[in-house]
Amino acid sequence: MKVGIMGATGYGGLELIKLLSMHPEISGMNFYSTSDYTDDLSAYYPHLATNTSGPIKKWDKNRSVSENDILFFATPHGVSSELIGDLDYSKTKLIDLSGDFRLKKEEQYKKWYKHTHPCFQKTNEFTYGLSELNREAIKKSTNIANPGCYPTATLLGVAPLLNAGIVKKNTIIVDAKSGISGAGKNANQITQFMNRNENLTAYKITEHQHIPEIEQFIGTLDSTQNFISFTPHLVPMTRGILSTIYVESTREISNEELKDLYNQNYEDSYFVRVRDGVPCTKDVYGSNFCDIYATYDDRTNRITIVSVIDNLVKGAAGQAIQNMNIMLDLPDETGLQFTPLFP
Repeated sequence: MKVGIMGATGYGGLELIKLLSMHPEISGMNFYSTSDYTDDLSAYYPHLATNTSGPIKKWDKNRSVSENDILFFATPHGVSSELIGDLDYSKTKLIDLSGDFRLKKEEQYKKWYKHTHPCFQKTNEFTYGLSELNREAIKKSTNIANPGCYPTATLLGVAPLLNAGIVKKNTIIVDAKSGISGAGKNANQITQFMNRNENLTAYKITEHQHIPEIEQFIGTLDSTQNFISFTPHLVPMTRGILSTIYVESTREISNEELKDLYNQNYEDSYFVRVRDGVPCTKDVYGSNFCDIYATYDDRTNRITIVSVIDNLVKGAAGQAIQNMNIMLDLPDETGLQFTPLFP
């Protein structure tokens, strides 16, 4: 197959290039941008020299569709929908890494993304691509809305409890921390070294655009849940997300039963590892794994879950390729079988 990557110079695009270059079913890649063009990728990113080559071409809606079997959109929200809205993709599979096609209510998109969607009617053509939890729908789909990084870590962490019906209504609290790469490539005051080094900050409290995405999917697992409390933080590291989730339990549960519950939910999931101890971000660094640990506190009747991912892999490019594999009826791990980087 031939695949195209729109937004090839961003961090998500770069991760796609690296991972797809190792995929056994990919015969060629095409790279596109709406602003940055060059005769070869290595002009922007020398680390790709000798391993991956090719020009970054100007996006052309007709050519870009005709020369690819699958198109990945590693573009910011607002950009993907502008491009896809003007596209005839009847013969090409699409995987969008932005948030443009995740939310099913137009007024929510406008409220949380502070942007008017140019083709919201096409949202119903996209399947939410949370690989482990929406597999059957992904198999039947040709267009995927890849989940956000925070939702991936959070939903994988809490889903087994919701499936078991043991989460007390509206008691989910999420304390999530992310590396700076989650803010994208473009420098700004938030990402400047002097503002992030040796510094930890919460941001977008009660306003983060991933809140409705998490709540929307939680509602499909347990219709009694209406909302969550979610606070994201930026930590001075390049990659990684650690999501600590607190829920009140509807009953007492032993840690042994809790671990069995998670193992049963993820027994066929190659990329979810249920841990005996608390995981850290380095345990999954550079990989498509999600490591999860859960424990029950009988003093407070709360369950605490720690879920870690690499935000650029399982939280973006890796899960996008995992979704491609599912659509093509390939094993999830095809082209993604590499161990995390450590130390």
